[in-house]
Amino acid sequence: MLTATIAGLFLGLSLIVAIGAQNAFVLRQGLKREHVFWVCLVCAGSDAVLIAVGISGFRGTATVLPWLEPVLRYGGATFLTLYGLRSLRAALAGNSGLQPAEMPAQSLASTLATCAALTWLNPHVYLDTVMLLGAISTQYPGREWAFGLGAVCASFLFFFSLGYGARLARPLFARPQSWRLLDGLIAVVMWTIAGRLVWL
Repeated sequence: MLTATIAGLFLGLSLIVAIGAQNAFVLRQGLKREHVFWVCLVCAGSDAVLIAVGISGFRGTATVLPWLEPVLRYGGATFLTLYGLRSLRAALAGNSGLQPAEMPAQSLASTLATCAALTWLNPHVYLDTVMLLGAISTQYPGREWAFGLGAVCASFLFFFSLGYGARLARPLFARPQSWRLLDGLIAVVMWTIAGRLVWL
């Protein structure tokens, strides 16, 4: 059981650690110290649900519902493109550092809606959690749920570490150039992922 759990933990971390739309959003919220707990919970909780779906044997959903994949792919690409434009505008217009008192706060509902969209409209999350982790779990017959538990722990560990660890970089992001660079990087990441979704 422990072997399967550790395998799930390390595989989960290896899949999630690369910078992506979701991770960039969590980092930004962590730097702003705005709704960090709920953002991390939505990201990790969503992963837990999707991993459970994969472990339960519903990896053939895309085969049963052939229209689902293109809807997710193009819908996700559209959302990421628009979010990238928003980040680029922030990068070009930004002329101040991270001063929380001066930054307009977003409502919890608005923040969680964006977070959910970045999570559930990204087809890669289904490939990683439902398809890949679900398929690899079959290599641990009778211990699939232990493997899944390890992967879920990886998501919670990563997102909460990223969200709350971001505050260590706050002095760096007090400089306008750093904040603009992050926004520019986020725009590039969003557009890169959107491009890959369209030209798969």
